[in-house]
Amino acid sequence: MGFVSVTRLRLRSVRFLPGFAWHTRRTLAQIRVAEGYRAGQLLADRRFAFWTVTLWRDPAAMRGYMASGAHLQAMPRLMHWCDEASVVHWPSEADGLPDWDEIDRRMRAEGRPSKVRHPTPDHAGLGYAPPRTTGVVPIARR
Repeated sequence: MGFVSVTRLRLRSVRFLPGFAWHTRRTLAQIRVAEGYRAGQLLADRRFAFWTVTLWRDPAAMRGYMASGAHLQAMPRLMHWCDEASVVHWPSEADGLPDWDEIDRRMRAEGRPSKVRHPTPDHAGLGYAPPRTTGVVPIARR
């Protein structure tokens, strides 16, 4: 049994891309060695939208990662940088990551919008376009 965590973030301007990329590199380094991390993927979607799906041993391992290090330092910036942000979590019986149809379905049905300062009209209702999954990149453990 594992625990799946999915985030979707959309940058509201290209000007935030360098800072976002820098923080993404740091959080990826953190996640690759995080206790309880099993597998993950990144997706650079259309219009500066970025998805992360991760599989954890349990919710405590995921929360430990979220509440420490580079991830904790990056989170406050997202309120300003993003105009859409959402998250969904669920327990999983599978040994691997869910497929992108399941990820999108869960986000729309069970996900919740995160706090952003400049939301789009689609933000609260998670009215984003379906993810284009041609650019999926695995997040390998070290």
